[in-house]
Amino acid sequence: MARARFVFSGSGGQGVITASVILAAAAALYEGLYAVQSQTYGPEARGGATRGDVIISKEKINFPKVTQPNILVSLTQEAYNKYVGIVRPGGLVLTDSHSVKTERKVDARQVELPMYQLTMERIGNPIVFNICMLGVVIALTQVVKPSAIIKALEANVSARFLTMNIQAFDLGQELGRGG
Repeated sequence: MARARFVFSGSGGQGVITASVILAAAAALYEGLYAVQSQTYGPEARGGATRGDVIISKEKINFPKVTQPNILVSLTQEAYNKYVGIVRPGGLVLTDSHSVKTERKVDARQVELPMYQLTMERIGNPIVFNICMLGVVIALTQVVKPSAIIKALEANVSARFLTMNIQAFDLGQELGRGG
């Protein structure tokens, strides 16, 4: 894919902005690609609508906002309902089966996975749910190497939480590969 456009959507506190920042950093700093990240969120500190956009390209990027994503991630029903209509035909829609009931109204591949449930079962802390989701995204798209994400995590996550984040990323990779 010459240019990948992502929209990560959910609610405040789920870490969708952090996941988008880590993805953009991995692409730009450790893969030598062009990448931009932008974000929008509601006025509420937690629980309001949240969106992180990422564009990754081999060529310069002139406009940082994603209008038609190739990849849409929705971690809440509200986010899914709001953004599912903007995904490009033939794109990918990733949802968490714990929180989102999907409809087959778009011309896109829809992948529903129990990311939250498995994060809680295997790691026991919802704080890394977003990194599990990012692992799934990387496994499904291969937009950057997993090693680039690990380097971006090392640079952006507190050392106290690094091991747990890497475990969550590995869990997401496993889940995304169907394992």
